[in-house]
Amino acid sequence: MPADTVTSGIDAFKRAALSCPLPAAVELIGEKWAFLILRGALNGLQHFEEFQAGLGIARNILSDRLSKLVAGGILERSPDPDDGRRVIYSLTAKGEDLLPVVLALRQWGEKWGYGSMRVVLADLRDRKPVRNLSVLSHDGRELALSDLTWIERESSEELRPAAE
Repeated sequence: MPADTVTSGIDAFKRAALSCPLPAAVELIGEKWAFLILRGALNGLQHFEEFQAGLGIARNILSDRLSKLVAGGILERSPDPDDGRRVIYSLTAKGEDLLPVVLALRQWGEKWGYGSMRVVLADLRDRKPVRNLSVLSHDGRELALSDLTWIERESSEELRPAAE
């Protein structure tokens, strides 16, 4: 591959990377404890004490991560109606939208040997395990990395293949 092609490809990547939402998302939820708190919230944990007992996390770290998730709009704090001294942490719509992210990482971990669980996520109605997540085309075809390319949203002009 000629050097000018490599350089122009890197330049295009750098320009696109400047507006990529991934770094900001990783900054908010990419840290281990934040991700585990999110997993706990997706599984019904709501109180500080539940997160602490369920995760085995130090109080100061838990307090910091909960504050960041609230500030980032992932969780919201509200008084517990049953006990005014306690706070409930609940997922916002933005937080619930992270379910596929958490599930994809769990499925990846199971596939690549980081542990397999007896308990799986299932459809409430049919009580059948959910399918593994995958990247789908606009018409429902499952896509591999080699099937993907980056395009301009408005013009559909190809910028570069996702992988060469």
